[in-house]
Amino acid sequence: MAQPSASDRRQSVRAGVVWDGVRQLLEADGSEHARIVDIGGGTGGFAVPLAELGHTVQVIDPSPDALASLDRRARERGVADRVTGQQGDLSDLATLVDEADLVLCHGVLEMVDDPAASLASIAGVLRPGGHLSLLVAQRHAAVVARAMAGHFQAARELLEGEATEGAAGRGGRRFTHDELVGLLGAAGLDASSVQAVRVFADLVPGSLLDLEPGATAALVELERAVATRAEYLPLATQLHVIATR
Repeated sequence: MAQPSASDRRQSVRAGVVWDGVRQLLEADGSEHARIVDIGGGTGGFAVPLAELGHTVQVIDPSPDALASLDRRARERGVADRVTGQQGDLSDLATLVDEADLVLCHGVLEMVDDPAASLASIAGVLRPGGHLSLLVAQRHAAVVARAMAGHFQAARELLEGEATEGAAGRGGRRFTHDELVGLLGAAGLDASSVQAVRVFADLVPGSLLDLEPGATAALVELERAVATRAEYLPLATQLHVIATR
């Protein structure tokens, strides 16, 4: 059996907590055939595994190349009948989606011009009682990361940007827990859970995961152990929020 590549190991650490949260949500809802929309879902890293569980997934992404890769992956995994790809972005949501049980918005809200309007658009396509899985970059950790890299002025600018409600820079917006809860509430969405994602993953040298047997699995378990502990939220590179309409 082929050993996982270095990128596969890193991805398993970064996505493990988020995947756990989405899968557990679907299991708790008891829906075996949920209608899922994945905004910015790209090549199907979430869409295809969800389709393999029996759900129907509509991927909306601006990149035709990513959508072509999504189609190939879905066909190779035998789920092409449950995965569709459409070119577009958050601003097209109302015209592309009728109603969804679950919307995935992972790594997208950071790049939009108006996060509040985007969340309202998502709420508009969710059925009553439907859910949003929202993954965003977290500001406090970004300040620390810039300082640790020696980019002190950039860290200061990001820190001072708190007063502008996550002002977007070259890398997009960064959010805090309180900002997210407020934005979601204004859109009519209730944040039922918030998880810390990538608390340690971006600090651990890749060489350690490559050379130390069992290191990847141990790091994944550590990430899972701190994901729901509120004191680790400010240290997380990303926040994963499950919200309900």
